[in-house]
Amino acid sequence: MATEPARLELLSALARKVLWLSSWTIHHANHIRPNVDGLKVGGHQASSASLATIMSALYFSVLRPQDRVAVKPHASPVFHAIQYLFGHQTREKLENFRGFKGAQSYPSRTKDTDDVDFSTGSVGLGVAQTLFASLVQDYVKAHGWMKDRPEGRMIALVGDAEMDEGNIFEALLEGWKHGLRNTWWVVDYNRQSLDAVVREGLWEKFESMFRNFGWDVVIVKYGRLMRAAFAEPGGEALKSWIDACPNAMYAALCFQGGAAFRKHLTDEIGDQGAVSQLIDKRSDDELLELMSNLGGHDMASMCEAFEAIDHDRPVCFIAYTIKGVGLPFQGHKDNHAGLMTVTQMEKWRTAQNIRPGHEWEKFEGLSQEPAALEAFLSGAPFNRDGRRRLTAPVIEVPERLSFKPSPQMSTQQGFGLVLNELARGDSELASRIVTASPDVTVSTNLGAWVNRRGLFARAEKADLFRSEKIPSTFNWDFSPKGQHIELGIAEMNLFILMSALGLSHAINGERLLPIATLYDPFIQRGLDALNYACYQDARFMVAATPSGITLAPEGGAHQSIATPLIGMAQDGLAAFEPAFVDELAVIMGWGFQHMQREGAGEGGSVYLRLSTRTLEQPQRMMTPDLQKAITDGAYWLRKPGENCEAVIAYTGALAPEAIEAIGLIGESRRDVGLLAITSADRLHSGWTAARKMRRDHRGLPHLSHIERLLAPLPRDCGIVTVIDGHPATLGWLGSVRGHRVEALGVEQFGQTGTIDDLYRHHGMDANAIIDAAESLTAGAPVRHRKMAV
Repeated sequence: MATEPARLELLSALARKVLWLSSWTIHHANHIRPNVDGLKVGGHQASSASLATIMSALYFSVLRPQDRVAVKPHASPVFHAIQYLFGHQTREKLENFRGFKGAQSYPSRTKDTDDVDFSTGSVGLGVAQTLFASLVQDYVKAHGWMKDRPEGRMIALVGDAEMDEGNIFEALLEGWKHGLRNTWWVVDYNRQSLDAVVREGLWEKFESMFRNFGWDVVIVKYGRLMRAAFAEPGGEALKSWIDACPNAMYAALCFQGGAAFRKHLTDEIGDQGAVSQLIDKRSDDELLELMSNLGGHDMASMCEAFEAIDHDRPVCFIAYTIKGVGLPFQGHKDNHAGLMTVTQMEKWRTAQNIRPGHEWEKFEGLSQEPAALEAFLSGAPFNRDGRRRLTAPVIEVPERLSFKPSPQMSTQQGFGLVLNELARGDSELASRIVTASPDVTVSTNLGAWVNRRGLFARAEKADLFRSEKIPSTFNWDFSPKGQHIELGIAEMNLFILMSALGLSHAINGERLLPIATLYDPFIQRGLDALNYACYQDARFMVAATPSGITLAPEGGAHQSIATPLIGMAQDGLAAFEPAFVDELAVIMGWGFQHMQREGAGEGGSVYLRLSTRTLEQPQRMMTPDLQKAITDGAYWLRKPGENCEAVIAYTGALAPEAIEAIGLIGESRRDVGLLAITSADRLHSGWTAARKMRRDHRGLPHLSHIERLLAPLPRDCGIVTVIDGHPATLGWLGSVRGHRVEALGVEQFGQTGTIDDLYRHHGMDANAIIDAAESLTAGAPVRHRKMAV
């Protein structure tokens, strides 16, 4: 074990090397790599300088194998440089930084080959993810699944400007409610955002806010040189000046250099003997070195701060830094887009003792022995166990999920019935399901599941109503064995929690099968976090209900129009909208399997768009062929004849209107067909995949599911599509085989009324479907219509 001075020397040397490699990576991407598209990535250079010391202290000394980190997005070159020194990143990918299949501009779990724990972007989502990842670790531990694996800290490296993101504050409140532990947030307090210098006194607001939520706050403001200077005669006056200096002025002086600092110190402090001597005995370069020696750039200060934590309470470290420290544009308010010129880089190369042609060598420019540096890297606790992405066994899913049938049901009701049947048993599948909802547990039909499986909390808390013998439909007992996590009304928190739960197999080595319920329109309130969760390849199921205008009297605020399109467009999310409960049970079983499939493009998350509309349920045998057709996206509820003139294709709650319309036009149009579409998303993705396969493999006769379904239709057959959502969801069906299409749906919201009122108003009732079919086909008018009520 190296002595403390020797350890700090090696750490500081590695931090310098990390800064060089990260800066050279960006320089190479902008000035050396051919065929650059013109996009400058200079912002990373300034941010990398701010965090090189902090991240080196963490990765090379403080972090343990079980710890997980969300890296500040603009510090990705620093992360890649650290992984390169560990041997987990390649020179080829660094040379291709931001290029096709090169190291990513922001750390990515799915696109980067080095060991990224959490993907991050400039929206604060990675920060909140660490909080929820810690809660998930508590969940896994409370259920007895941690085995001998020690608890890890969930750590976020945060830009101070990133703290403006609202989802961070929403997450803080949820963390307080659930007794957050084992979480560190390290704020890179360089007091600069993309466009400006941040407001004065921001750290005081941070400190007060975090303490109010039960966090410890550690402020790392002064480095060793500063602390030593403060101990000299006149040091207190210097410290007072530093503390009083406005952010913008301090940043400007850091850019202007030691002479500018000297002038301002002399003018503002005056000739006070001791402090004047303190300033005068330092050259301009030495004075700049002293004044830029903030805590976030001082290895000893950062290590002391991190290593002093001996508890599991959440901690916020506020580390003072200078953006771009040590680079020509340090402190300048425009340095986010700053990029060293070739001349500046050559000058810095010389100062760093880097020989031309040796820029990528691991220890080039360092005076320490390579063997000592290599031994230090090999002994770093974080790197002790090598790669840290874990795996978990696949949970067996029954061939068929059961539910208690009823002649008339809604899909929302059916969702609750399927979960209730699972809750009644003792299967491994049931034990691994964990549900969550933003204060709509009961109204999304999770009540029966929660009654049987309980709410999760690290400490027991009995339902007061039950203990007081007050009758209630629901038992709200909290315990460490509970399987439902109740959240406040914040859909961003819901989806970030889903992201954390859905990565438990990789983070904790224990698989969870998370299910989120919420009102369908409010998917859009949490869409950023949903997209983030899918980008991370987290695995979960979303049951969104009620949907569309079918909820009728609820009015415009709860009507969803665009969500079917979101389901189609969102990568990593398979979207379904079943009409009948037997379809839903099949889809849920498939979904639990899909959530566990590993490999690129093999699995993902699942979105169920459900309804509260009660429909008459079909009495039929669920054959294997029908099951496959349901999960592939569509099946013929009424198969068309050879001379089919019209097809009605419906999705979800509009099944009765489609069925009624097909019956009424059957006398006037030949061989009509009724296509039940359970997933426009699966149909469309299958179609585009088949087209790509045919393009890539000329002559390969590969047909998608929708192509096979529509292949028997005559070319002059018309297709009417109808959905309680945007008509574009199904309007593309005409492109598959060149059929004419009339797409019906909803493009406006805000009306209240009965279902019949709204369907008639939006032109998607049975009569509107008949009108559309008539417009597409030749022949006499349809004689029979639905009578207005």
